Amino acid sequence: MTTPSTGAGAAGYWQLGGDLPVARLGYGAMQLAGPGAFGPPADPDGAVAVLRRAVELGVNHIDTSDYYGPFVVNELIRTALHPYPEDLVLVTKVGARRDASGAWLPADSPPELRQAVHDNLTRLGRDQLDLVNLRVGGLVGPQEEPLAERFSVLVELQKQGLIRHLGVSNVTAAQFAEARQIAPVACVQNYFNIVQRDDAPIVEACTAAGIGYVPFFPLGGSFSQVAGKRVDEVAQRHGATASQVALAWLLAHSPAVLLIPGTSRVAHLEQNVAAAGLVLTEQDLADLAELDDR
Repeated sequence: MTTPSTGAGAAGYWQLGGDLPVARLGYGAMQLAGPGAFGPPADPDGAVAVLRRAVELGVNHIDTSDYYGPFVVNELIRTALHPYPEDLVLVTKVGARRDASGAWLPADSPPELRQAVHDNLTRLGRDQLDLVNLRVGGLVGPQEEPLAERFSVLVELQKQGLIRHLGVSNVTAAQFAEARQIAPVACVQNYFNIVQRDDAPIVEACTAAGIGYVPFFPLGGSFSQVAGKRVDEVAQRHGATASQVALAWLLAHSPAVLLIPGTSRVAHLEQNVAAAGLVLTEQDLADLAELDDR
């Protein structure tokens, strides 16, 4: 297993929104809640330890939401890290909620969006949120529908000083373009990884525009079932894991890609962060260009 001595910044930094330098390998806090991102964790002390270890390893970009738990993850972040390091960038998202059974439901009316921003501020203990993503679409992927009214609510809150930068999540190319006509977009958070590359055109558009692209589920979906022997062969060449190769491939794909792999275990966190120091060769990238052995 590859364990370079460098931390999350080994893959370099990105200026999120033009003025927030973040290590390109960050951390997604969703898994700190209970199963299905619902309820409290079985080991709250372990969750706090993961967050603190992430910061020790150089992670300064943590992705969260008040609907993880709900509320649980933001409260853990505040418990673990407040008062926050000056360079820590907390990115949250709004547009959904959980019911008593744990179901994911939309919560994207103007009053709900305003309330969600204020709730995130309160639970994180912040006067201003670094970046808020508007989450649209459905559970199975983006859906073509206007987002102007919803995005404009966040623009209004940004003008009030409650939000520094804005992003969009689970969007189509048309929705991405629509949002950019309303206000500057600092990042797109969509589904993309080594075995699910359908969003490549949006990645390219973000790269050209200097907009961060944050793939959610960088190791999710059916990755472990369909990565195939090519990923394993590259991993063996480097003494790494298949997951580390998949993360390194994303970092190599575009300088605009910012990773937020999640975990609830310190050992797994350390493995993920070590992937920032894994440099794939031209041969590796050629071998991984198409996973046609799936």
